[in-house]
Amino acid sequence: MKSLSQIFASPHPVISIEIFPPKTEKGDRLLYETLDCLTQYQPAFVSCTYGAGGTTRTRTIDLCLEIQRRYEIPATAHFTCVGSTRDELVEWLTAATANGVQNIMALRGDAPKGEDCFKAVEGGLSYANELVELIRTLHPNMGIGVAAYPEKHLEAPDMDTDLANLKRKIDAGADASFSQLFFVNENFFRFRELYDAQQITIPLVAGIMPITSFDRIKKITAMCGAIFPEELASKLEAVKDDEEAQLQIGVDHATQQCVELLDQGVAGIHFYALNRSDACKRILENLDLSSRMAAS
Repeated sequence: MKSLSQIFASPHPVISIEIFPPKTEKGDRLLYETLDCLTQYQPAFVSCTYGAGGTTRTRTIDLCLEIQRRYEIPATAHFTCVGSTRDELVEWLTAATANGVQNIMALRGDAPKGEDCFKAVEGGLSYANELVELIRTLHPNMGIGVAAYPEKHLEAPDMDTDLANLKRKIDAGADASFSQLFFVNENFFRFRELYDAQQITIPLVAGIMPITSFDRIKKITAMCGAIFPEELASKLEAVKDDEEAQLQIGVDHATQQCVELLDQGVAGIHFYALNRSDACKRILENLDLSSRMAAS
C-alpha cells in the first residue's frame, strides 16, 4: 500500500474519503454499503477517525485493515494524544504498523466531553507536533497527515499563531495538511496564500463536508467554528421540512466548491462523508474526474 508521500506524488488532484467507526452491526453494514459505492470512484485512500477520547482506537485499526483487504486501497488511521501516555501511544503505533497501517492522521484531539480545554494526561503529549515527531522517530517511513484550519482553530488567538502551530507540525515530519471543513472558498484560497508565504511545500488538501441536513450542519459548524454563508443558510432554512431539497442544495454548493478548487489547482479534496454515500456520489458524478484527468 502506498504512503501519503507516494500518493501525493500524483500529477492529478488526490481524492480521499473520511469515515468513522460505527457503534452497531447495522452501522457497519451501512458503512460498507457506503464504501462499496464510493470506492467505485477510485479514491486514493480512505481515512478512519479515532473516536472521541480515543474510544475507538482498536476499531480504527480493525477498520483500516478491512478497508485495505476489501477494497485494495490504502487506509489512513486517525491518531490523537487524548487520554494516552507516551507509552500507550507507542503501544498503539506498534500494533497499527504490525497490522499493516502505513498512514496516520496525527491530531492533538479535542478536550474530553465535559471539559473546557485539552489537558494532557500525566506522561502524555500536549501537542500534535509532538505526536508527529514521535511517529516520525519510531517509524521513519510512515505517511503522516496533519490538520490545517483555513478559518483558524477555535483555540488560536489569531491566524499567525495558528500558522506557527501548523508549521511546527510540518517541520516535525508531516507529509500533507488536510483542512478543516469550510464552505467559503475565498477563505481557503486566502489561507493557501499565507501557507505558501511560510514556504510550506507539502500538499494542502481541501476538506469538504457535503450538507445533508441543515440541523446537522448547524451543530457541526457550531462545534468547529466553520463560517457558514448567510445566503446558503437562507436557502436551507426555506426548505427545512424537505430532506431531499436540503440534500440537493448541499450537493450543488459542494459541487461548485470542488469545481473551483480543482480549477485553482488544489492538491486534493478530502470528503468528510459521515458514513453516507448519497451526497458524495452525486458530487463525484458531477465532477466527472476521469474526464478531467484525461484532459489535463
